[in-house]
Amino acid sequence: MSATHKNMARRRLLQLGGAGTLAALLAPARSAGRLPNFIILFADDMGYGDLGCYGHPTIRTPNLDRAAEEGLRFTSFYAAAPVCTPSRVGLLTGRYPVRAGLPNNLGPDSKGGLPLSEITLAQLLKARGYKTMAIGKWHLGHDPKEYLPTSRGFDSYLGLLYSNDMIPPFVKTTRPLDLYRNEQPVERVTDQSTLTERYTAEALRFIRSAGDSPFFLYLPYAMPHLPISTSERFRSRSRAGLYGDVIETLDWSAGEILRELKDRKLDGDTMVIFASDNGPWHNLPSRMLQNDNEPWHTGTKGLLRGAKGTTYEGGQRVPCIARWPGVIPARQINSDIVSTLDLLPTIAGAAGATLPRDRVYDGFDLLPVLRGTARSPRSVFHYFRGNTLEALREGSWKMRLAQPIQGEGQSGPAGPPRPELFNLDFDPAEQYNVYERHRDLGDLLMNKMRAFAQELKAQFHESKAER
Repeated sequence: MSATHKNMARRRLLQLGGAGTLAALLAPARSAGRLPNFIILFADDMGYGDLGCYGHPTIRTPNLDRAAEEGLRFTSFYAAAPVCTPSRVGLLTGRYPVRAGLPNNLGPDSKGGLPLSEITLAQLLKARGYKTMAIGKWHLGHDPKEYLPTSRGFDSYLGLLYSNDMIPPFVKTTRPLDLYRNEQPVERVTDQSTLTERYTAEALRFIRSAGDSPFFLYLPYAMPHLPISTSERFRSRSRAGLYGDVIETLDWSAGEILRELKDRKLDGDTMVIFASDNGPWHNLPSRMLQNDNEPWHTGTKGLLRGAKGTTYEGGQRVPCIARWPGVIPARQINSDIVSTLDLLPTIAGAAGATLPRDRVYDGFDLLPVLRGTARSPRSVFHYFRGNTLEALREGSWKMRLAQPIQGEGQSGPAGPPRPELFNLDFDPAEQYNVYERHRDLGDLLMNKMRAFAQELKAQFHESKAER
Protein backbone atom coordinates (compact mmCIF):
# COMPACT_ATOMS: atom_id res chain seq x y z
CA MET A 1 0.00 0.00 0.00
CA SER A 2 1.41 3.42 -0.91
CA ALA A 3 1.94 6.14 1.67
CA THR A 4 -0.95 8.09 0.11
CA HIS A 5 -3.34 5.15 0.45
CA LYS A 6 -2.18 4.56 4.05
CA ASN A 7 -2.93 8.17 4.94
CA MET A 8 -6.35 7.92 3.28
CA ALA A 9 -7.08 4.75 5.25
CA ARG A 10 -6.11 6.43 8.50
CA ARG A 11 -8.35 9.42 7.76
CA ARG A 12 -11.24 7.07 6.95
CA LEU A 13 -10.73 5.23 10.25
CA LEU A 14 -10.79 8.54 12.09
CA GLN A 15 -14.06 9.43 10.41
CA LEU A 16 -15.58 6.07 11.30
CA GLY A 17 -14.44 5.66 14.87
CA GLY A 18 -12.39 8.59 16.10
CA ALA A 19 -8.85 8.76 17.38
CA GLY A 20 -9.40 6.12 20.06
CA THR A 21 -10.54 3.57 17.48
CA LEU A 22 -7.58 4.36 15.26
CA ALA A 23 -5.14 3.99 18.12
CA ALA A 24 -6.65 0.63 19.06
CA LEU A 25 -6.51 -0.66 15.48
CA LEU A 26 -2.94 0.46 14.89
CA ALA A 27 -1.60 -0.67 18.30
CA PRO A 28 0.28 -3.97 18.69
CA ALA A 29 -2.19 -6.81 19.13
CA ARG A 30 -2.41 -8.73 22.42
CA SER A 31 -1.38 -12.35 22.09
CA ALA A 32 -4.42 -14.56 22.52
CA GLY A 33 -4.42 -16.45 25.81
CA ARG A 34 -1.12 -15.00 26.98
CA LEU A 35 -0.72 -13.49 30.42
CA PRO A 36 0.69 -9.95 30.24
CA ASN A 37 4.26 -9.07 31.19
CA PHE A 38 5.09 -6.35 33.71
CA ILE A 39 8.12 -4.08 33.98
CA ILE A 40 8.61 -1.56 36.78
CA LEU A 41 11.46 0.93 36.27
CA PHE A 42 12.07 2.71 39.58
CA ALA A 43 14.41 5.70 39.79
CA ASP A 44 16.03 6.65 43.12
CA ASP A 45 15.60 10.23 44.44
CA MET A 46 14.44 11.62 41.09
CA GLY A 47 12.33 14.75 41.41
CA TYR A 48 8.93 15.57 39.97
CA GLY A 49 10.33 17.99 37.39
CA ASP A 50 13.37 16.06 36.20
CA LEU A 51 11.94 14.70 32.92
CA GLY A 52 11.27 16.61 29.75
CA CYS A 53 7.60 15.60 29.75
CA TYR A 54 7.29 16.94 33.31
CA GLY A 55 8.68 20.32 32.32
CA HIS A 56 12.46 20.26 32.68
CA PRO A 57 13.85 22.89 30.30
CA THR A 58 17.24 21.31 29.49
CA ILE A 59 17.29 17.61 30.46
CA ARG A 60 16.45 15.59 27.36
CA THR A 61 14.42 12.43 27.92
CA PRO A 62 13.04 11.50 24.48
CA ASN A 63 12.37 7.85 25.29
CA LEU A 64 10.36 8.49 28.44
CA ASP A 65 8.66 11.46 26.78
CA ARG A 66 7.63 9.15 23.94
CA ALA A 67 6.41 6.52 26.43
CA ALA A 68 4.25 9.19 28.06
CA GLU A 69 2.93 10.21 24.65
CA GLU A 70 2.13 6.59 23.84
CA GLY A 71 0.46 6.00 27.21
CA LEU A 72 -0.45 7.86 30.37
CA ARG A 73 1.31 10.47 32.51
CA PHE A 74 0.13 10.94 36.10
CA THR A 75 0.44 14.37 37.73
CA SER A 76 -0.70 13.42 41.27
CA PHE A 77 1.21 10.18 41.74
CA TYR A 78 2.60 9.49 45.21
CA ALA A 79 5.38 7.25 46.44
CA ALA A 80 4.33 5.31 49.53
CA ALA A 81 6.96 7.07 51.66
CA PRO A 82 9.48 9.93 51.35
CA VAL A 83 12.57 7.71 51.81
CA CYS A 84 14.01 4.59 50.21
CA THR A 85 13.17 1.46 52.22
CA PRO A 86 9.53 2.17 53.13
CA SER A 87 8.85 3.43 49.62
CA ARG A 88 9.85 0.01 48.30
CA VAL A 89 7.79 -1.69 50.99
CA GLY A 90 4.67 0.09 49.75
CA LEU A 91 5.36 -0.71 46.11
CA LEU A 92 6.00 -4.43 46.58
CA THR A 93 3.33 -5.12 49.23
CA GLY A 94 0.50 -2.70 48.38
CA ARG A 95 0.39 -1.74 52.06
CA TYR A 96 1.44 1.37 53.94
CA PRO A 97 4.93 0.67 55.34
CA VAL A 98 3.68 1.20 58.92
CA ARG A 99 1.05 -1.49 58.35
CA ALA A 100 3.62 -3.78 56.75
CA GLY A 101 6.02 -3.40 59.67
CA LEU A 102 8.96 -1.57 58.04
CA PRO A 103 8.46 2.23 58.14
CA ASN A 104 12.12 3.30 58.33
CA ASN A 105 15.28 2.94 56.29
CA LEU A 106 17.63 0.00 56.65
CA GLY A 107 21.40 0.37 56.70
CA PRO A 108 24.32 -1.82 55.60
CA ASP A 109 24.63 -3.31 59.10
CA SER A 110 20.89 -3.81 59.68
CA LYS A 111 19.48 -7.18 60.66
CA GLY A 112 16.15 -8.40 59.34
CA GLY A 113 14.02 -6.47 56.89
CA LEU A 114 10.59 -6.68 55.32
CA PRO A 115 8.70 -9.06 57.65
CA LEU A 116 8.68 -12.56 56.22
CA SER A 117 4.91 -12.67 56.71
CA GLU A 118 4.50 -9.99 54.02
CA ILE A 119 3.62 -11.24 50.53
CA THR A 120 5.33 -9.41 47.70
CA LEU A 121 4.09 -8.70 44.20
CA ALA A 122 6.77 -11.05 42.91
CA GLN A 123 5.42 -13.89 45.05
CA LEU A 124 1.89 -13.33 43.76
CA LEU A 125 3.08 -13.40 40.15
CA LYS A 126 5.42 -16.35 40.65
CA ALA A 127 2.42 -18.35 41.86
CA ARG A 128 0.79 -17.56 38.50
CA GLY A 129 3.72 -19.03 36.58
CA TYR A 130 5.68 -15.84 35.98
CA LYS A 131 9.43 -15.67 35.57
CA THR A 132 10.60 -12.95 37.95
CA MET A 133 13.78 -10.93 38.30
CA ALA A 134 14.94 -7.96 40.38
CA ILE A 135 17.83 -5.88 39.08
CA GLY A 136 19.26 -2.98 41.09
CA LYS A 137 18.78 -1.60 44.58
CA TRP A 138 16.98 -3.96 46.97
CA HIS A 139 17.05 -2.23 50.39
CA LEU A 140 14.46 -4.51 52.00
CA GLY A 141 16.82 -6.64 54.08
CA HIS A 142 19.86 -8.79 53.46
CA ASP A 143 20.86 -10.41 56.76
CA PRO A 144 19.96 -13.20 57.20
CA LYS A 145 19.57 -14.47 53.63
CA GLU A 146 15.84 -15.14 54.08
CA TYR A 147 15.35 -11.42 53.41
CA LEU A 148 17.15 -11.42 50.06
CA PRO A 149 15.17 -11.00 46.81
CA THR A 150 15.50 -14.66 45.88
CA SER A 151 13.60 -15.55 49.06
CA ARG A 152 10.87 -12.97 48.39
CA GLY A 153 9.52 -14.17 45.05
CA PHE A 154 12.29 -13.32 42.61
CA ASP A 155 13.84 -16.18 40.64
CA SER A 156 17.04 -14.21 40.19
CA TYR A 157 18.69 -11.00 41.32
CA LEU A 158 21.56 -8.73 40.33
CA GLY A 159 22.30 -5.53 42.18
CA LEU A 160 23.22 -3.62 45.33
CA LEU A 161 21.58 -4.62 48.58
CA TYR A 162 21.08 -1.04 49.76
CA SER A 163 21.76 2.58 48.75
CA ASN A 164 24.90 3.41 46.80
CA ASP A 165 26.04 5.94 49.44
CA MET A 166 26.16 3.43 52.29
CA ILE A 167 29.96 3.30 52.22
CA PRO A 168 32.73 5.46 53.70
CA PRO A 169 33.12 8.43 53.76
CA PHE A 170 29.34 8.97 53.59
CA VAL A 171 28.32 6.31 56.14
CA LYS A 172 30.28 4.81 59.01
CA THR A 173 30.40 1.12 58.16
CA THR A 174 32.98 -1.58 57.57
CA ARG A 175 30.69 -3.48 55.22
CA PRO A 176 31.77 -3.15 51.58
CA LEU A 177 29.46 -2.20 48.73
CA ASP A 178 29.18 -5.45 46.79
CA LEU A 179 27.33 -6.34 43.65
CA TYR A 180 25.25 -9.44 44.36
CA ARG A 181 24.17 -12.16 41.98
CA ASN A 182 21.32 -14.02 43.66
CA GLU A 183 22.59 -14.80 47.21
CA GLN A 184 26.31 -14.21 46.68
CA PRO A 185 28.57 -11.16 46.31
CA VAL A 186 30.33 -11.34 42.96
CA GLU A 187 32.16 -8.04 42.75
CA ARG A 188 33.37 -5.19 44.96
CA VAL A 189 31.86 -1.99 43.56
CA THR A 190 34.40 0.83 43.50
CA ASP A 191 33.19 2.51 40.30
CA GLN A 192 29.44 3.08 40.00
CA SER A 193 29.58 4.89 36.65
CA THR A 194 28.50 1.87 34.57
CA LEU A 195 25.82 0.51 36.90
CA THR A 196 22.87 1.75 34.82
CA GLU A 197 24.33 0.26 31.65
CA ARG A 198 25.08 -3.06 33.33
CA TYR A 199 21.59 -3.23 34.81
CA THR A 200 20.13 -2.49 31.39
CA ALA A 201 22.15 -5.26 29.73
CA GLU A 202 20.96 -7.69 32.40
CA ALA A 203 17.37 -6.59 31.87
CA LEU A 204 17.62 -7.26 28.13
CA ARG A 205 19.08 -10.71 28.80
CA PHE A 206 16.22 -11.50 31.16
CA ILE A 207 13.57 -10.43 28.65
CA ARG A 208 15.19 -12.59 25.97
CA SER A 209 15.51 -15.57 28.31
CA ALA A 210 11.83 -15.52 29.26
CA GLY A 211 10.83 -17.12 25.96
CA ASP A 212 7.10 -17.67 25.83
CA SER A 213 6.67 -17.38 29.60
CA PRO A 214 5.10 -14.29 31.15
CA PHE A 215 7.63 -12.27 33.11
CA PHE A 216 7.92 -9.62 35.80
CA LEU A 217 10.99 -7.38 35.74
CA TYR A 218 11.59 -5.04 38.68
CA LEU A 219 14.44 -2.62 37.97
CA PRO A 220 15.10 -0.17 40.83
CA TYR A 221 18.03 1.90 39.56
CA ALA A 222 20.85 3.11 41.82
CA MET A 223 20.60 6.60 40.31
CA PRO A 224 20.19 9.52 40.70
CA HIS A 225 20.78 8.87 44.42
CA LEU A 226 24.05 10.47 45.49
CA PRO A 227 26.86 9.88 44.74
CA ILE A 228 25.77 10.27 41.11
CA SER A 229 27.90 9.10 38.21
CA THR A 230 27.63 7.85 34.67
CA SER A 231 30.04 6.44 32.11
CA GLU A 232 32.16 8.45 29.69
CA ARG A 233 29.65 7.52 27.00
CA PHE A 234 27.04 9.79 28.62
CA ARG A 235 29.17 12.38 30.43
CA SER A 236 29.02 16.04 29.41
CA ARG A 237 26.14 15.44 27.02
CA SER A 238 23.45 17.26 28.97
CA ARG A 239 23.10 21.01 29.34
CA ALA A 240 22.00 20.25 32.91
CA GLY A 241 25.46 19.06 33.94
CA LEU A 242 26.29 15.75 35.60
CA TYR A 243 22.81 15.37 37.08
CA GLY A 244 21.34 15.81 33.61
CA ASP A 245 23.81 13.24 32.26
CA VAL A 246 22.60 10.73 34.87
CA ILE A 247 18.91 11.29 34.09
CA GLU A 248 19.58 11.03 30.36
CA THR A 249 21.36 7.72 31.01
CA LEU A 250 18.21 6.44 32.72
CA ASP A 251 16.21 7.61 29.72
CA TRP A 252 18.57 5.69 27.42
CA SER A 253 18.04 2.59 29.60
CA ALA A 254 14.25 2.88 29.34
CA GLY A 255 14.60 3.32 25.59
CA GLU A 256 16.69 0.16 25.23
CA ILE A 257 14.12 -1.87 27.15
CA LEU A 258 11.19 -0.47 25.15
CA ARG A 259 13.06 -1.14 21.92
CA GLU A 260 13.64 -4.75 22.96
CA LEU A 261 9.92 -5.19 23.59
CA LYS A 262 9.13 -3.86 20.13
CA ASP A 263 11.77 -6.02 18.45
CA ARG A 264 10.42 -9.13 20.16
CA LYS A 265 6.83 -8.15 19.36
CA LEU A 266 5.98 -7.97 23.07
CA ASP A 267 4.73 -4.38 23.05
CA GLY A 268 1.08 -5.29 23.21
CA ASP A 269 1.72 -7.87 25.93
CA THR A 270 3.67 -5.69 28.35
CA MET A 271 2.74 -3.04 30.90
CA VAL A 272 5.69 -0.74 31.62
CA ILE A 273 5.66 1.60 34.63
CA PHE A 274 8.31 4.27 35.24
CA ALA A 275 8.33 6.15 38.56
CA SER A 276 10.60 7.42 41.34
CA ASP A 277 10.86 6.18 44.92
CA ASN A 278 10.66 9.66 46.48
CA GLY A 279 11.56 13.26 45.80
CA PRO A 280 15.03 14.79 45.38
CA TRP A 281 17.50 15.04 48.25
CA HIS A 282 17.64 18.85 48.45
CA ASN A 283 17.97 18.72 52.24
CA LEU A 284 21.01 16.44 52.16
CA PRO A 285 23.30 16.38 55.21
CA SER A 286 26.83 17.82 54.99
CA ARG A 287 28.31 14.30 55.17
CA MET A 288 27.21 13.85 51.56
CA LEU A 289 29.13 16.88 50.28
CA GLN A 290 32.38 14.93 49.87
CA ASN A 291 34.12 13.24 46.95
CA ASP A 292 33.02 15.91 44.46
CA ASN A 293 29.31 15.72 45.35
CA GLU A 294 27.64 19.09 44.86
CA PRO A 295 24.33 20.47 46.19
CA TRP A 296 23.04 20.79 42.62
CA HIS A 297 23.52 17.07 42.07
CA THR A 298 20.16 16.48 43.77
CA GLY A 299 17.59 17.29 41.14
CA THR A 300 15.41 20.18 40.18
CA LYS A 301 13.97 22.69 42.59
CA GLY A 302 10.83 24.26 41.28
CA LEU A 303 7.11 23.71 41.51
CA LEU A 304 6.83 21.52 44.62
CA ARG A 305 7.74 22.42 48.18
CA GLY A 306 9.91 20.13 50.27
CA ALA A 307 12.25 17.28 49.44
CA LYS A 308 13.11 13.71 50.22
CA GLY A 309 12.40 12.83 53.83
CA THR A 310 9.55 15.34 54.17
CA THR A 311 5.79 15.03 53.84
CA TYR A 312 5.46 18.13 51.72
CA GLU A 313 4.61 17.38 48.09
CA GLY A 314 8.26 17.49 47.03
CA GLY A 315 8.96 14.49 49.23
CA GLN A 316 6.38 12.10 47.80
CA ARG A 317 4.74 13.42 44.63
CA VAL A 318 6.81 11.92 41.83
CA PRO A 319 6.61 11.39 38.08
CA CYS A 320 4.88 8.24 36.85
CA ILE A 321 4.42 7.04 33.28
CA ALA A 322 2.35 3.98 32.34
CA ARG A 323 2.58 2.42 28.88
CA TRP A 324 0.80 -0.64 27.45
CA PRO A 325 -0.07 -0.26 23.75
CA GLY A 326 -3.53 -1.52 22.91
CA VAL A 327 -4.64 -1.42 26.55
CA ILE A 328 -3.61 2.02 27.83
CA PRO A 329 -4.79 4.66 25.33
CA ALA A 330 -2.19 7.14 24.17
CA ARG A 331 -1.83 10.81 25.10
CA GLN A 332 -3.50 10.62 28.50
CA ILE A 333 -2.70 13.05 31.31
CA ASN A 334 -4.36 12.11 34.60
CA SER A 335 -4.48 14.32 37.70
CA ASP A 336 -6.34 11.83 39.94
CA ILE A 337 -4.73 10.74 43.22
CA VAL A 338 -2.79 7.50 42.69
CA SER A 339 0.14 5.83 44.43
CA THR A 340 2.75 3.11 44.25
CA LEU A 341 0.46 1.36 46.75
CA ASP A 342 -1.92 0.80 43.82
CA LEU A 343 0.57 -1.02 41.61
CA LEU A 344 0.32 -4.39 43.37
CA PRO A 345 -3.49 -4.74 43.13
CA THR A 346 -3.43 -3.35 39.58
CA ILE A 347 -0.79 -5.76 38.33
CA ALA A 348 -2.18 -8.70 40.32
CA GLY A 349 -5.60 -8.06 38.81
CA ALA A 350 -4.22 -7.87 35.28
CA ALA A 351 -2.40 -11.17 35.87
CA GLY A 352 -5.47 -12.89 37.27
CA ALA A 353 -3.90 -13.29 40.71
CA THR A 354 -6.10 -13.34 43.81
CA LEU A 355 -5.06 -11.16 46.73
CA PRO A 356 -4.86 -12.93 50.10
CA ARG A 357 -7.82 -12.16 52.33
CA ASP A 358 -5.92 -12.40 55.61
CA ARG A 359 -4.58 -8.82 55.41
CA VAL A 360 -5.61 -5.27 54.62
CA TYR A 361 -4.38 -3.75 51.37
CA ASP A 362 -4.07 0.01 50.99
CA GLY A 363 -3.96 -0.02 47.18
CA PHE A 364 -6.64 -0.04 44.49
CA ASP A 365 -6.91 -1.68 41.08
CA LEU A 366 -6.15 1.10 38.59
CA LEU A 367 -6.68 -0.87 35.39
CA PRO A 368 -9.96 0.95 34.54
CA VAL A 369 -8.10 4.23 35.15
CA LEU A 370 -5.26 3.15 32.88
CA ARG A 371 -7.75 2.17 30.20
CA GLY A 372 -9.26 5.64 30.45
CA THR A 373 -12.71 4.35 31.40
CA ALA A 374 -12.90 5.41 35.07
CA ARG A 375 -11.65 7.88 37.65
CA SER A 376 -9.21 6.75 40.31
CA PRO A 377 -10.93 4.91 43.17
CA ARG A 378 -8.45 6.57 45.53
CA SER A 379 -9.80 9.74 47.16
CA VAL A 380 -7.44 9.76 50.16
CA PHE A 381 -3.69 9.45 50.59
CA HIS A 382 -1.83 9.37 53.91
CA TYR A 383 1.70 10.78 54.26
CA PHE A 384 3.89 9.02 56.81
CA ARG A 385 7.34 10.03 57.98
CA GLY A 386 8.68 6.94 59.65
CA ASN A 387 6.05 5.74 62.09
CA THR A 388 4.34 9.14 62.26
CA LEU A 389 1.29 10.14 60.23
CA GLU A 390 2.00 13.76 59.30
CA ALA A 391 -0.48 14.59 56.54
CA LEU A 392 -3.58 13.51 54.69
CA ARG A 393 -4.84 14.45 51.24
CA GLU A 394 -8.54 14.10 50.55
CA GLY A 395 -9.58 15.30 47.12
CA SER A 396 -8.07 18.73 46.56
CA TRP A 397 -7.31 19.37 50.24
CA LYS A 398 -4.20 18.44 52.18
CA MET A 399 -4.00 18.70 55.95
CA ARG A 400 -0.49 18.56 57.40
CA LEU A 401 0.42 18.43 61.07
CA ALA A 402 4.12 17.88 61.60
CA GLN A 403 6.69 19.00 64.12
CA PRO A 404 9.30 21.30 62.53
CA ILE A 405 12.64 19.54 62.08
CA GLN A 406 15.78 20.90 63.73
CA GLY A 407 18.81 21.77 61.64
CA GLU A 408 21.72 19.40 61.19
CA GLY A 409 23.52 18.52 64.40
CA GLN A 410 20.58 19.52 66.59
CA SER A 411 18.27 17.12 68.42
CA GLY A 412 14.56 17.18 69.10
CA PRO A 413 11.78 18.99 67.26
CA ALA A 414 12.18 22.69 66.45
CA GLY A 415 8.78 23.54 67.88
CA PRO A 416 5.20 22.35 68.39
CA PRO A 417 3.18 20.97 65.46
CA ARG A 418 1.69 23.69 63.26
CA PRO A 419 -1.56 22.92 61.44
CA GLU A 420 -1.24 23.51 57.71
CA LEU A 421 -4.09 23.26 55.22
CA PHE A 422 -3.49 23.57 51.49
CA ASN A 423 -5.71 23.35 48.42
CA LEU A 424 -3.45 21.44 46.05
CA ASP A 425 -5.53 22.26 42.99
CA PHE A 426 -4.66 25.93 43.09
CA ASP A 427 -1.62 25.73 45.36
CA PRO A 428 0.42 22.61 44.48
CA ALA A 429 3.54 24.35 45.85
CA GLU A 430 1.95 24.55 49.34
CA GLN A 431 2.71 28.23 49.75
CA TYR A 432 -0.59 29.37 51.26
CA ASN A 433 -1.70 27.88 54.56
CA VAL A 434 -5.47 28.45 54.74
CA TYR A 435 -6.11 26.54 57.97
CA GLU A 436 -7.44 29.57 59.85
CA ARG A 437 -9.78 30.38 56.97
CA HIS A 438 -11.13 26.81 56.74
CA ARG A 439 -10.61 25.62 60.29
CA ASP A 440 -13.67 23.37 60.39
CA LEU A 441 -12.45 21.45 57.35
CA GLY A 442 -8.92 21.27 58.74
CA ASP A 443 -10.13 19.91 62.08
CA LEU A 444 -12.31 17.35 60.31
CA LEU A 445 -9.29 16.10 58.33
CA MET A 446 -7.19 16.03 61.51
CA ASN A 447 -9.83 13.82 63.15
CA LYS A 448 -9.57 11.44 60.20
CA MET A 449 -5.80 11.43 60.53
CA ARG A 450 -6.05 10.64 64.22
CA ALA A 451 -8.42 7.72 63.58
CA PHE A 452 -6.20 6.25 60.86
CA ALA A 453 -3.11 6.59 63.04
CA GLN A 454 -4.92 4.72 65.80
CA GLU A 455 -5.95 1.99 63.34
CA LEU A 456 -2.33 1.44 62.28
CA LYS A 457 -0.90 2.05 65.79
CA ALA A 458 1.14 4.89 64.33
CA GLN A 459 2.20 8.12 65.97
CA PHE A 460 0.21 11.33 65.53
CA HIS A 461 1.21 14.76 66.78
CA GLU A 462 -1.68 16.46 68.52
CA SER A 463 -2.15 20.16 67.82
CA LYS A 464 -2.85 22.76 70.48
CA ALA A 465 -4.67 24.72 67.81
CA GLU A 466 -7.53 22.21 67.69
CA ARG A 467 -10.83 23.19 69.24
